[in-house]
Amino acid sequence: MRAIFLILILAVVAIIGAVSLGLIDVSQVRGAKAPTVEANNGKITATGGQSPKFEVETGSVGVGTREQNVTAPSVTVKVPVVEVNRPADKRAQPQTNTAQ
Repeated sequence: MRAIFLILILAVVAIIGAVSLGLIDVSQVRGAKAPTVEANNGKITATGGQSPKFEVETGSVGVGTREQNVTAPSVTVKVPVVEVNRPADKRAQPQTNTAQ
């Protein structure tokens, strides 16, 4: 129920905003006339009447594409380098005997 009221309030605000910005122009072309109602001998008859007529003009919104040159900033990317050095293998090196 609250959601319906919220939607109605937003719709009314949108319509008021559109009218105030000049996007919608509503003008009455023909006025309303109430029907003639008569009661005779217990019978009620209604004749005539006219509903009002309105003319609504709306603004237009154009959506399209165009070519445009845009300057973009230059980007420099530096990638970090990781080096892994293993210690020298001591078994592969020949041992020297200095005590003689």
